[in-house]
Formats: sequence, structure tokens, C-alpha cells
Amino acid sequence: MLLSALALPASIPSPEINGIPTPWGVPIKFYALFIILGIIIATFAANRTLTKRGAEPWVIVDVLLITVPISIIFARFFHVFTHFGFYFTADREWWNPFVRDAIWNIWDGGIAIYGALIGGAIGAWLGCKWTGLRFWTFADAIAPWMLLAQAIGRLGNYFNHELFGLPTDLPWGLEIPRPNSAIPVGLSEDTLFHPTFLYEIIWNVIGVVVLLVLRKKIAMQWGRLFAVYLIWYSAGRVVWESIRIDPSDIILGLRTNVWSAIVGIVIGLIILIVQSRHKGQEPSPYAVGRGPQNAVGSSAATPEYVDVSEPPAQSTDDSEAATSGTPAATTQVAGA
Repeated sequence: MLLSALALPASIPSPEINGIPTPWGVPIKFYALFIILGIIIATFAANRTLTKRGAEPWVIVDVLLITVPISIIFARFFHVFTHFGFYFTADREWWNPFVRDAIWNIWDGGIAIYGALIGGAIGAWLGCKWTGLRFWTFADAIAPWMLLAQAIGRLGNYFNHELFGLPTDLPWGLEIPRPNSAIPVGLSEDTLFHPTFLYEIIWNVIGVVVLLVLRKKIAMQWGRLFAVYLIWYSAGRVVWESIRIDPSDIILGLRTNVWSAIVGIVIGLIILIVQSRHKGQEPSPYAVGRGPQNAVGSSAATPEYVDVSEPPAQSTDDSEAATSGTPAATTQVAGA
């Protein structure tokens, strides 16, 4: 009996609810809550990283005020247009926000990480121009925590009964309640599926550890840590996307998200190659001529970016000139 109690479950059950009921009848979706939680944790962690580098505390909030809205908009529309056939079929009211899976209903699931990366890059560039931060410094600082945020966000897919893969008889096969538009016609009710969302969570968490280890190396500055993030995440997505069975547009035999992941790997490699021209440490987290007035005071804990040495002692001639009110350079010329 004890052995039977300790035995592994035959499958992973799906949650029966996907949100918290509210008095006004519209539930608060776990999908949204996990995404928000991931953003909050990534913000706190990246702020600590940037502050250690010498940036003004919480300057990241100024950048994210622009970055987050743009990334969410791009993420949604990237998903919609890479699943065009799903959203714009003849019998689907894609324009009606009161119908499940309308193109506006982000709370029903369906945001694309690669769309978020495109929008996030645009928003981060604008935010860095606004605050004076170096774009690549910001990208490196947030890279590990983006992976962590993505891992947390994938839990929302579990509650939404999405992001599962091919049928499987493995002990960790995922139960998916019917009806579900992602399940191919003809499969039996007891069919289990690969929990691709879980595979991605595990892959991302391992990636966080890898990036944090690499971050200690000076050679990973200048955007190169962000490049490793792109390569790591995209390599995993090539595998997970290849076994997913939910509807997706196909280009040359591959799902659109597989192509997106391949492009992500290529861009990561290009960044590594191009940024290899930079040697040594970044001189400051801020662009030349930018930064807050109190940057030295706020970054006193990072002497590699701040000159904390004593000022040079004045020469005797300089001291006498200062006392008499005569410029030292004039005295020297007259003596010559």
C-alpha cells in the first residue's frame, strides 16, 4: 500500500479552473496573473543588476513604462498573424470581444514571445534613449530574468489548457479536457499529450542558471549575454514547437514559430560576432554624456566605474599663485 502511494502518477491532470471568480462575473485569469508576476520579479532582479553596475536605482522602471506595453501589443498581433487561419476563418467572429478567441482577447491566451521580443526591443531602445542607459547594458541586465519571467508565464498556459504537444503514453502525459480546438479530430477521450509548456519551463530555468554563471565573465558584456539568451531560448523553442499540435500556419513544412526560433538563433549569433569588437568592460551603464547628476554618489559601491582616487596635490607654484591671486601659468612665463 505504501509503495502504491509513492508510485508516480499515471498522468498530469489539468486544472479545472483558469481564473479567480469576481462579483462582476469576469474572472481574473491565472494566465494574466502569471505574466504580471513574471514581469514584477524580472523588474526587481534587473534593477538590482543595473544598480550594481552603477545605474540610478529604479531607472529600469522608466524604461519598462515604454517597453512593456509595446511588447504586449506586438506579442499579441504576432501571435494572431502567425495563426491567421485560426482567427480569420469564415465562421469566426474575430472582431467580437465577447466571443472566446477574438483577436483582442489576450486573456484567453495567445501571445508570441518573438513578437514580445520585437516590440520589447523597440520599447527598450526608446526607453534607453530617454533615460540615457546603454541599450546593450540594459539588455544584458534583463536577459536572465526574461527567461525566468517566461518560465513563470508558461504556468498560465497550463491553466488555459494550451501549449501541449503530440500524444504520448509517458507517465508525465498531460490530460486535456474536451472540447479543445487544438486537439485533432479522432483522438480518444483518454489520450494524453506532451506537456510542452513544462518542457519549456524546465529549459528556461536551466537557462537562467547558465546565464547567471556567464554573467560573471567580462566577455559577456556589450550585449553578448543577451545574445546567449536568444540562442538558448530559441534552440529550445525549435524542439518544443516541432512537437506542438495546436493550429499554426506552415511555411515550407515548418510552423511559423519554428522559423521565428531559427531567426532568433541567427540574430543571437550575429550579435555575438558583431559585438566581439568590444574588448574589456563597459565604461559605464550610461551613454557618453548621459546619466543622473548623482550618478557618482549612487554608484559608490562600484569603483570599477567611478574614479574614487584622491585629487592630485597642488605644486608649490600653484599654491603661491592661488594665495597671491596671480595665475601660475603667468608667473612661469614671466620668469622664463
